[in-house]
Amino acid sequence: MKQINTESDEPYITDNSISSISVKSTPEIEKKFVHHVYDAIAPHFSSTRFAKWPKVADFLSSLPSGSLILDAGCGNGKYLGFNQDCFFIGCDISPSLIKICLDRGNEVLVADAVNLPYRTGFGDAAISIAVLHHLSTENRRRKAIEELVRVVKKGGLVLITVWAVEQEDRSLLNKWTPLADKYVEEWQGPGSPRATRVPSSLSLESIPESEESSLGGENVKVSNESEILGDLKEEKNVKNQQEYFVPWHLPYHRAEVGGASAHALATGLATKDDVKGAVVYNRYYHVFSEGELESLTNGISNARVVDQFFDKSNWCIILEKTS
Repeated sequence: MKQINTESDEPYITDNSISSISVKSTPEIEKKFVHHVYDAIAPHFSSTRFAKWPKVADFLSSLPSGSLILDAGCGNGKYLGFNQDCFFIGCDISPSLIKICLDRGNEVLVADAVNLPYRTGFGDAAISIAVLHHLSTENRRRKAIEELVRVVKKGGLVLITVWAVEQEDRSLLNKWTPLADKYVEEWQGPGSPRATRVPSSLSLESIPESEESSLGGENVKVSNESEILGDLKEEKNVKNQQEYFVPWHLPYHRAEVGGASAHALATGLATKDDVKGAVVYNRYYHVFSEGELESLTNGISNARVVDQFFDKSNWCIILEKTS
C-alpha cells in the first residue's frame, strides 16, 4: 500500500497563476453540505457504491495499455484499477473516503477539484464522475474543468459526468429540497440558504445505485429546527430550479455515537428521522441543464469536445486536449 508523497516536487505542483484566490477558496455551503457530509457518511456511502456505470467503463476500457489515468473526485475508488492494463491515481476532498481507498491499496491523496496537485501534462487521461455538481459557483465548475484539461497530455481525453435537470423520472425534482436563492458568485458568507419545500422522498434513482437499497422508500421528515433550511415557503414552480439539497439517510447503527453525527445533530447540520431510524444529512447539488456542461468549456482554448451524451439522468462530455 502506498500513499502519494505530496511534498515532492514531482509530479505535483501548485501553480498560483492558474486562478484567482476567490475561485480556489471553498464556499461555506460546500464545506458544510459536501465536505463535512461525505466525511460523516463515507463508510455507508461506500457500501452503496460498487457498480460501474457502463459508459464510464467503456471509456476506461478504450484507453491504450499503459495509460496513466487521473480520477478527480474518486470517492471510494470504485473506478481505480478498473482497466488492469492502465495505471490509476485518485484524489478526493474527503479524507474519510481517501482512507477507504488507501485501505484498498490504491494510489490516492486528498485534493480539491479546483486545484489539482499534479503537474501540467502529467496524465494520459482524466475522469470526473459525479463531482462538478457539488461545486456551488459557475467559476468553480469551469475552473475544475480547466484543471482536468491542464493535467493531461496533449491528445489526452477527459470524461466528465454530472447530474441533470432533465431527469428521466421528472417526479424526482419534486422530492428534493430546492433552494430558493441562487448563490452569488463566489458565495462564502455565513448566511443561511432558504428552502422552498420539504422533500417527500429519499429516492435517488438518478444514479445507478443509491441508499434506497438499504433504507426503503418511506417519506422523509425534515425538522424545521435545522437552521440551514430556514423558513419553509409555499411550493413554487421549479422548472428552472438547479440548486438542491438531496438527503442522505445514515442509519442509526452506522452513525458514530458521540462522533461526527452527534456533532452534526448538535449544530443543526443534520436531523433525526426516527421513523427510518436514521440521521438525515443534506448534500448540496447544482444539477445541470442541457448544454450547460459544454458551455463551460467554451473559453478553454486548448480543448475540444469529442463526444457528449445523456446517460441515466446524467449529462456527460468527453474532451480532448489539443495543445
